[in-house]
Amino acid sequence: MTSSPVLDPTRLAKLREALLAASYTADGCLDLLGPTGYAALARSEAVPALRATRGGSPLETLVRLFLLQQPVPYKAAAAALPVEDCLTDGWLRPDGELVRATVDIRPYADEVAGLPGADAWVVSDLGCAVGGAGGIGSGETAHGVARKDLVLGVGGASTTLANITVRRPVRSALDLGSGSGVQALHAARHARRVTATDLNARALRFTELTLALSGFDNTETAAGSLFEPVGERRFDLIVSNPPFVISPAGRFTYRDGGMAGDDLCRSLVRSAAAHLEPGGYCQLLANWQHVRGEDWHDRVAGWVAGTGLDAWVVQREVQDAAQYAELWLRDGGDHRGPGGDYQARYGEWLDAFEAGRVEGIGFGWITLRASGAAQPTVRVEEWPHPVEQPLGPHIEEWFDRQDFLRTHDDAGLLAARYVLADEVVQEQVGAPGAEDPEHVILRHNRGMRRATKVDTVGAGLVGVCDGTLSAGEIVDAIAQLLGEDRVVLRDRVPESLRLLTEQGFIRPVG
Repeated sequence: MTSSPVLDPTRLAKLREALLAASYTADGCLDLLGPTGYAALARSEAVPALRATRGGSPLETLVRLFLLQQPVPYKAAAAALPVEDCLTDGWLRPDGELVRATVDIRPYADEVAGLPGADAWVVSDLGCAVGGAGGIGSGETAHGVARKDLVLGVGGASTTLANITVRRPVRSALDLGSGSGVQALHAARHARRVTATDLNARALRFTELTLALSGFDNTETAAGSLFEPVGERRFDLIVSNPPFVISPAGRFTYRDGGMAGDDLCRSLVRSAAAHLEPGGYCQLLANWQHVRGEDWHDRVAGWVAGTGLDAWVVQREVQDAAQYAELWLRDGGDHRGPGGDYQARYGEWLDAFEAGRVEGIGFGWITLRASGAAQPTVRVEEWPHPVEQPLGPHIEEWFDRQDFLRTHDDAGLLAARYVLADEVVQEQVGAPGAEDPEHVILRHNRGMRRATKVDTVGAGLVGVCDGTLSAGEIVDAIAQLLGEDRVVLRDRVPESLRLLTEQGFIRPVG
């Protein structure tokens, strides 16, 4: 196993100072490369960035070293960072009169809702970060590292999880399956203490490098699978981007859980309750099987049943068995190898899915909360539409609204006062020239960006929700205006109130 750089606090602080001095930050790289070059890097296309870094400045040198993974002259490296320290500690290696990076150091805008942004860096294996233009390549080793032990950097999944995580000051947080430490990096900004765990010892080392280089010392690491490393400890926040890929063989530690089907994600959900403090959240990304003859909603809801946890599960995408196999075979570089090997592995995936009657694989988010409610709320839905990011604040508000709805019967809903949520608009749909619209649509431009159809009473109620009058008082006024029976309307409206509150179109006051 190839070793990772040495973590020497004093020399690491000097390296961090050099990165900052050269503006080797997310903003600095964007300014240097421009939107076109920066976007190309995210597609692993290096040519625009190579053209933009021909001047030899310290920032250009660092971009070439750590993002483009190109050799640079020793003298240029020495002008950009403490080169001898970096050679001694293993961040760089000599190559004749040149030096090369041994790891990918990616500038990262560490943004947490409610806190000002901070400069940070994510350390990963070469070619394993978005923008790591070297590419992982094919075969069972990559850059001298066994592929099963590779540590990935910032990717779409890690960014998604960071954006949906509920951010609030907490005492303790757990990053389960930390990889290069992206989630731990975010959590360290709003948790007093962060514990990061991973089955891969190299991953924990990279997590430590990411956090130390980014200036955090409120973290610890522990090796092991799932919750084993933390025993019976409980946390206010658990986040996990687990190895959720459903594969016929656990080839790669960073992605394959090694359990049958979707058992790893199910096990994580089932075990979460025993490790959450009261009011604590557990948030993870997951894959689940769509099995012939089963409703996937029931399958995933069954993972939560009996845990005592509130749950909100959102399926963002579904792939058929062939699409899914192709995606992860490409991820493993199998498409670059001999055609016969690719076809054989493709066949193994399809054989496994056929044996399990798996017709498709769903991908999405799972948020769990230890509310302590006697009757937990469990919502499982499909939502492939665009959402506002970061979504974490909206997810927290959704769970808060479940507390309100649980404790208010129909009479309580009518007695409560509400305000219209920000950026809700009304659309009227009907034939041109018609006196009245056929449909009235409320559209929310924040959070999940939902839309719902309402009747005249619902539209009128929402339009005057400013927190002054109770819903019941508004309904009585509408009944008088329309000449309808107020008792009948009062019986009908609570169902709409529940829907509009649950989906965030209106918010209860107080």
